[in-house]
Amino acid sequence: MASLLQGTLFEMSAQAPPPSKDYYQLLVTNSMVIWRCWRISLRSESRNMHPSEQKNTYQDFLDDLNLQVHVSVIFGNGVLKYVCGLCQQQFDYLERLPKDLLLNVILCLELEDIARLSQTSKAFKKICNSDELWENIVLRYCDTITSEMQALAFDVGWKEIFFTNKLQLQKKIYRRRQKVEDNATDVPDQSHALQS
Repeated sequence: MASLLQGTLFEMSAQAPPPSKDYYQLLVTNSMVIWRCWRISLRSESRNMHPSEQKNTYQDFLDDLNLQVHVSVIFGNGVLKYVCGLCQQQFDYLERLPKDLLLNVILCLELEDIARLSQTSKAFKKICNSDELWENIVLRYCDTITSEMQALAFDVGWKEIFFTNKLQLQKKIYRRRQKVEDNATDVPDQSHALQS
């Protein structure tokens, strides 16, 4: 399965904690860990310093405790633990699925399970709260979708539409219709202005 992973598995950039102004990048590919550093200083003797790059195999990274300390200081212990996991072939294949396939998988879950899945990572939170997912859920559970409901969903989102009861939904549609009509009557008649 690991051979299916292509390109960059993980990438993160950050500035070192104060007082340093140095900038770092950590890149994990399917075969190595790349550590890049840009030294930033106002001192004249440091102005000609070029960025540095250190490439390590997975095993070299796991053996280099000094580099691991740098990663932990710059990016935090969570990132260090995740990168060490990648170096030990512990990949999260589920997050690497294409978005449309992942949406189809999530659509097979119960609503409570979708709520739990959204709490597992930032990527799943984004997908589980996406309009694309909730539009499909609304289409599955609701009998009819009017054009007014679609317009309201454009304003408030499909998740809001799903969790709004019918009476509240009718009120929101009515208010939106009134707002649209009021905006239409507020526009001055251009033909009358041209005749004057």
